[in-house]
Amino acid sequence: QTMWSIFSTKTTSGVIREVVTNPLIKQSCLKMVMVQTTVHAQEQGLDLEPPVRMEEEMEVMEEREVEERVVEIEHPLPCLSESDTQGIIKGRDLFGYVGIEAVLDQMRRKTMKAGFEFNIMVVGQSGLGKSTLVNTLFKSKVSRKSCTPNYEEKISKTVHLQSVSHVIEEKGVKMKLTVIDTPGFGDQINNENCWEPIVKYVNEQYEKYLKEELHVNRKRRIPDTRIHCCVYFLPATGHWLRPIDVEFMRRLGKIVSIVPVIAKADTLTLEERLEFKQRIRQDLQANGIRVYPQKEYDEDAEDRILNDKIRENIPFAVVGTDKEHQVNGNKVLGRKTKWGIIEVENVAHCEFAHLRDLLIRSHLQDLKDVTHNIHYEAYRVKRLNESNANGLALSPLTLENGTLEKSDAESHL
Repeated sequence: QTMWSIFSTKTTSGVIREVVTNPLIKQSCLKMVMVQTTVHAQEQGLDLEPPVRMEEEMEVMEEREVEERVVEIEHPLPCLSESDTQGIIKGRDLFGYVGIEAVLDQMRRKTMKAGFEFNIMVVGQSGLGKSTLVNTLFKSKVSRKSCTPNYEEKISKTVHLQSVSHVIEEKGVKMKLTVIDTPGFGDQINNENCWEPIVKYVNEQYEKYLKEELHVNRKRRIPDTRIHCCVYFLPATGHWLRPIDVEFMRRLGKIVSIVPVIAKADTLTLEERLEFKQRIRQDLQANGIRVYPQKEYDEDAEDRILNDKIRENIPFAVVGTDKEHQVNGNKVLGRKTKWGIIEVENVAHCEFAHLRDLLIRSHLQDLKDVTHNIHYEAYRVKRLNESNANGLALSPLTLENGTLEKSDAESHL
């Protein structure tokens, strides 16, 4: 320490840095330190032992340097290409503030101006509360039944897809919400192939988007009518999945993200609900049914932990209502019964809050990404391979049964 302090007082920081990195300079400086130390000791009249230890250390250093040179010759470093030499420059390595983080604000402002689209399909037999649940999710009258004047509930003889669109604005963020309903599904005595119109409609939306992409002069922003999520309503029977449920989810799970829910779960006790959920999960696994979120789409450990909690709760046991009641001086959404009020947003009463968080607050963008990067991409590859095999342009899809009756009731909420 004494020798280093003497040396450091007579050198600059740049020289010290060079001493640490350059072995030749390091040896010279150590010799210089030995000489300066001896001279300093003689001036002060101090008796020092011969610098044998330092000479030994220098010899050891020289031997190590020779060994390192031999290793470098025997195992030369691989030549790095330009792509391999790219490193990560973090904030502490920058000379000053650059402003890269401002990109997030730019993206936020651009998204708030343009808005975004979200298309949700609700499937299930009549009387399961599909319209009520959609209204509860978005806390507004967005379902087809709610916004259609003089609406009459009629059991359709065939499956006809009907949609209604709204522009919902909250805190400056605009979202064009499209709700697609499937009246007539599962309401017939013979429900054979009742899922075909829905499959054809989903594929038709992929086809429309693909054709827009293939235009020479395509639009700057392609209208997105693809189904981002399909909420499938299961009746609260307390037994197993019905054959129609298994067949529908097995076919639709390959082309769209399906989220199964137990409708009107307040008709089951807590024990019945738990057993029913376990049986449904067993049926889903036994039949190879893929429901959202799939394990293979987890991007990292953080996503895996979050999605595992969601997968443990699937299917969600939900209750829907658009009526408010007073509970302990606070207004809450709930269903009033003789024995009390079932609070929709209370996780102790039902799992509506988990479903809402999944569809809107935590996974809405991921649902859109999975639709675009997984389902639509698989459809695009399939169609382009078909066109290349035939040597022709894309052949038009034929839509036999699933005609879309788009409602004129578009609103701004």
